[in-house]
Amino acid sequence: MIPRKRHIQNVLKSLKSFECVAILGPRQVGKTTLAKQVSNAYARKTHHFDLEDPIDLNRLASDARLALADLKGLVIIDEVQRAPDIFPLLRVLADRRPRPARFLLLGSASPGLLKQSSESLAGRISYYELPGLNLEEVGNKNLNKRWLRGGFPDAYVARSHDAAFRWLEEFIRTFLQRDLAELGFRSSSTTMRRFWTMLAHWQGQVWNSSEFARSFGVADTTIRRYLDTLSDTLVVTQLQPWHENLSKRQVKAPKIYIRDTGLLHTLLRITDMKSLESHPKLGASWEGLMIELITSHLAFDETYFWATHGGAELDLLAFRGSKTLGVEIKRTTTPSITRSMRQAASDLKLDRLLVIHAGPDTYELEKGVIAISANRLLDDLQ
Repeated sequence: MIPRKRHIQNVLKSLKSFECVAILGPRQVGKTTLAKQVSNAYARKTHHFDLEDPIDLNRLASDARLALADLKGLVIIDEVQRAPDIFPLLRVLADRRPRPARFLLLGSASPGLLKQSSESLAGRISYYELPGLNLEEVGNKNLNKRWLRGGFPDAYVARSHDAAFRWLEEFIRTFLQRDLAELGFRSSSTTMRRFWTMLAHWQGQVWNSSEFARSFGVADTTIRRYLDTLSDTLVVTQLQPWHENLSKRQVKAPKIYIRDTGLLHTLLRITDMKSLESHPKLGASWEGLMIELITSHLAFDETYFWATHGGAELDLLAFRGSKTLGVEIKRTTTPSITRSMRQAASDLKLDRLLVIHAGPDTYELEKGVIAISANRLLDDLQ
């Protein structure tokens, strides 16, 4: 078991302020393990319902009020999306004074998909998205292993690369054949596998629904539904574009990333570092990894990318408090400042620009522009 100390602290902090906290993330990313670690650190008694267990599911389905009303301390409900009708009851239980219990909900779907929670628990619930393993948990020295295998704990700790990718392939199969259907999606698993693989080849590019629709021979709206399905189930990220009131035509479609590089490499049939280093999507895979690790390491309020039709772009535009941070990601050992970077820094009025690179050292390129070694992210990324 890999301790996830920062996540434990963040969840415990949220439980002090909210009656309900929902930990969201794709299946097998470690939500149940984190909940157990939170439970061990919680000062009061805890109760656990796993809705993948038919007994627990039947208890809540038959009479949820009877099962939950008298419980005190921390109540954990795992795979809560399997019992969407429970959210109105949770609102009633959360409004009791004094509060006999708080509720920790674990789900494999986004807040937008869990509509009942958004409507019933407004003002009473905090959402906490659990990413894959970060560098604090695996260490800078294991960066390449984390890149190749991704951040799912079971894949990362597998005894070999072959075992890791067998686990990832099984995850994809189960996700497409079972999990999507349980969440109410009725698309063919074969079609969704083909679409997901095509997205892997599109990693780091601006979304173009028309091109995907032509390839599949379906309407743009159908393709959009496929994309939203994988986004809602937290395996694909749509990084939204930032718009400024500038005298430039700016890109207004999202960039697409497979969230986990292990899943990306499985879909692309990359199973070792030699194959990865020679693959056409090397740079896009590296970019996705760095964005995932940076956003996990630094608590940003909002994140975007920025691009103009004239060619200027910024891989990541992040806001934290009153500060505006720009990030450029380069798979090179000798980063330099480009015209595009200067334009982004000027147009977006960046407080700081970070250039993440594959070299060994961190140093200042010029005032306000820092080249940070990916191998020193833990030490130098502030």
